[in-house]
Amino acid sequence: MTEPVRLTSLAHGGGCGCKLAPSVLRTILAGMPAAGPYADMLVGTETGDDAAVYRLNGGQAIVATTDFFTPIVDDPRDFGRIAATNALSDVFAMGGTPLFALAIVGMPVDKLPAETIREILAGGAAVCAEAGIPVAGGHSIDSPEPIYGLVAVGLVHPDRVLRNVGARAGDRLVLTKGLGVGIQGAALKRGLLPPDGYATMAASCTQLNRLGADMPGIPGVHAMTDLTGFGLLGHALEMVRDADLDLDLDFDALPLLPGVADLAAAGIRTGASGRNWDSFAAEVRLGDGLPAWGRDLLCDPQTSGGLLIAVAPEALDAVMARAAERGFPRAAVIGSFVAGDGRVAVGRR
Repeated sequence: MTEPVRLTSLAHGGGCGCKLAPSVLRTILAGMPAAGPYADMLVGTETGDDAAVYRLNGGQAIVATTDFFTPIVDDPRDFGRIAATNALSDVFAMGGTPLFALAIVGMPVDKLPAETIREILAGGAAVCAEAGIPVAGGHSIDSPEPIYGLVAVGLVHPDRVLRNVGARAGDRLVLTKGLGVGIQGAALKRGLLPPDGYATMAASCTQLNRLGADMPGIPGVHAMTDLTGFGLLGHALEMVRDADLDLDLDFDALPLLPGVADLAAAGIRTGASGRNWDSFAAEVRLGDGLPAWGRDLLCDPQTSGGLLIAVAPEALDAVMARAAERGFPRAAVIGSFVAGDGRVAVGRR
């Protein structure tokens, strides 16, 4: 009997670890025209936000995004579920609610049987059904590596859009999911991730970030983004750049997925974590006493990671209560915003 092809063996990277390095992306986008001339374009490319937002009228704005990647897992249905969850997260991260999705499909049809490709698409459709939206179409090509994702379109009130900028000095930073998905994916590719580790990883990556749609209704929530390929440090820096703010991160408060610390201590890491560090090392201060693997964890690309939420202290209890109600038991306060010049400092208690 022919062994099924491992999806991860067909890709040079996996999940959000496939993203261009932050420094490379900034260089490429430096010449992009600003959205300024379009008065109803509320969010464009200027701050590297999670999605575009376009105002339709006084009470409605469209949230639009696209996200796709190569496999982080070998199970085709799980690959589809993870990719779809990750794409919808960008709508939730703006405070929006998804309306519908379009599928993005690139498959090496000479290497993968049709039933495997059907399973990938079925996994994505199942997640969209869970979110209450249809997959209304899409586009497919024959490609050398498996690629799957979504165009996701949502709706938000124009006055309730949450962006990755807007945090204020004194705000606390909340992270809603555990860290370490990239490390787990690297272990999986090397055959070193135990079954319980895979189950935890898949559960985290396929949990919809519905919590984001609740955040505009809580006064004191000032900014939000989701944690993906640039790692915790990269996305935290997006929240403080050009904002006269620094972020003090507490390494000991970081929620880790079970077993991740042991994998990291054993030297398992992704290539993307090194590229991430090279892109923003000058903007980060690492304190004394961090474990040797700490930097890799801080730069670990997260596929379908949690939300980063900047919250005023008086709103913190409401946010944490809502996170518990929505089923995010690892949600934790991991840092504080202070006046500064756009840097992140990492220390220990």
